[in-house]
Amino acid sequence: MTLGSPKVSKTHSFMTVSLIELWERFGYYGMQALIVYFMVQRLGFEDSRANLVWSACAALIYVSPAIGGWVGDKILGTKRTMLLGAGILSLGYALMTVPTENTWFLFSALGVIVVGNGLFKPNAGNLVRKIYEGDDSKIDSAFTIYYMAVNVGSTFSMLLTPWIKDYVNANYGNEFGWHAAFAVCCVGLLVGLGNYAMMRKTLANYGSEPDTRPVEMNKLFAVLGLAALSVVASAFILEYEDVARAFVYTAGAAVLGIFIYLIKNSETSERAGLIAALVLTVQTVFFFVFYQQMSTSLALFALRNVDWNFQAFGVDLWTWSPAQFQALNPIWIMLLSPVLAWVYASAGRNNKDISIAAKFALGFAVVALGFFIYSFAGMFAVDGKTSSWVMIWGYGAYSLGELLVSGLGLAMIARYVPERMGGFMMGAYFVASGISQYLGGVVANFASVPKNITDPLETLPIYTSLFNKLGIAALVCTFIALAVLPLMRRLTETHHSHNGNGSADSAQ
Repeated sequence: MTLGSPKVSKTHSFMTVSLIELWERFGYYGMQALIVYFMVQRLGFEDSRANLVWSACAALIYVSPAIGGWVGDKILGTKRTMLLGAGILSLGYALMTVPTENTWFLFSALGVIVVGNGLFKPNAGNLVRKIYEGDDSKIDSAFTIYYMAVNVGSTFSMLLTPWIKDYVNANYGNEFGWHAAFAVCCVGLLVGLGNYAMMRKTLANYGSEPDTRPVEMNKLFAVLGLAALSVVASAFILEYEDVARAFVYTAGAAVLGIFIYLIKNSETSERAGLIAALVLTVQTVFFFVFYQQMSTSLALFALRNVDWNFQAFGVDLWTWSPAQFQALNPIWIMLLSPVLAWVYASAGRNNKDISIAAKFALGFAVVALGFFIYSFAGMFAVDGKTSSWVMIWGYGAYSLGELLVSGLGLAMIARYVPERMGGFMMGAYFVASGISQYLGGVVANFASVPKNITDPLETLPIYTSLFNKLGIAALVCTFIALAVLPLMRRLTETHHSHNGNGSADSAQ
């Protein structure tokens, strides 16, 4: 919805949303870089429990936007809900700075983060959609740049928080370094809120209908009350594995049912676009199973079976903490995003852009390449330790696949879903992603290492076996994505013809 205010450059509006998203991702990925290590090394969790707790939390973090999008669309307004979410997130990271080993306290802090993310995430993405609505080629390009911008924040936090943890622990002789690192995540959110306060006028033209009215305090208190109950429910889900499993699978059934209901009851002109969105959302579910390995099996692989010294021609260049290897993902994304954005925009101007469905198929193929690189690591390992360059090139392929699939997921919703369903469907997309995050943790547990096994020569084949199977699975997803291309082309042509958007999405 465009609001009645003086005209502001779309670029400035886009920059405002991108910057607060950058700082939100700074906080989230700074925490993600350490959370599995924190549970395994600080709290003494088994690999399997740490993987499933974090994956269940990631699932909740992705599921919660389904409600947050609706709150933004219908209750508080897109911009207000986004800001409320950022404030709650800062509280969640602040709670993680408390030096306690009580698991219920940790799960409660993670519950606050779940709620804050649910309110923030869909509304930030929906604002970008509103800024570039009606221009398909610019939406693809904008969301790719948006994806790059937020990875600036995650890069710095993934490099910074492990260093702070190691520095404080080494110099003060205790375990407070973990909590000092989590404090940095809180500071990031506060900086983001301050930055938004200075630039808020650039978004005066954009928002949902409730943004045009004064805040209704009864609705605000109702949202806050439900948020508090959601924190308790999230902590309970994280505490009990069976409850987490039941919740995630129920959420999956609910999303599928809602999609089917909307398709069945939508206008004829909307149906093809919704079916196309469903097909691509299912493919996204498979992608995020692979994506979740970054903070689970790949993170523990880096801890136990990777030489942390970067070498070239036999010379040590630098040394990283194992948690810092996760920063390779956003670094590659920052390098590749401008290239892809230029390719998309150039192809769009010349009517030669390939469809989102074709980009998804290509994305799965390069993800497969990344996991095969990891699986071949054992061939070059010395005493069970493989070169850091395996991580660099593996993450390179992995990140290109992420840009082609996850990077365009929100653009897919923006392109195919009617405006009146925008916030809710953004949320539904995140629910589907969350389900696969949990499934990713289940998959990662195939490489769980018992506590009594510490020899790298014993742990290496456990990881490489899983990575080889994941590479094969990604290839299967590639062939499935290619097989549905003709269907996607027909759906896209029908969607465009009903909505007056000209020619089809472009040649396969």
